[in-house]
Amino acid sequence: MSKLVVGNMGNPKIEKIINYIMKSGKKSVAKRIYHDMLQEIKSNGHMNPEIVLETAIENASPSLMIKSKRMGGSVYQVPVEVKQDKKLFFAFKWILAGTKAKAGKPMYKKLAEEVMAAYGNQGYAVKKKEEVHKMAEANKAFAYMAKYVN
Repeated sequence: MSKLVVGNMGNPKIEKIINYIMKSGKKSVAKRIYHDMLQEIKSNGHMNPEIVLETAIENASPSLMIKSKRMGGSVYQVPVEVKQDKKLFFAFKWILAGTKAKAGKPMYKKLAEEVMAAYGNQGYAVKKKEEVHKMAEANKAFAYMAKYVN
């Protein structure tokens, strides 16, 4: 009963990323995509792909988001701070959305390209983050309502 443990598989953050990649409950496929993505990043000249992935997630994670709040018959777009676990969710959701927009390559190559783009503060995920921050900045007049948002 030997258990195949590759890299930092005990790390909850890595497990969460693999779960975000996973479709239809096929975790072994998601793990293979994840490890192939790390190998692809390594083959592109980065010595430590885990640090590249960590930095890419940090660059793509939003600090402010917009939440709608209905008060007195009007709907206000209220900027609220994003919690740490939601930052990872949105960052990886946008990275995966950027990979799904591309076609003609294996998933691990598209994912590696998007992660390296986010590492360099480019790509779909970083643009989406900047767009969300611009919306939050534009609606900062309603920031005082943040205490009423759940």
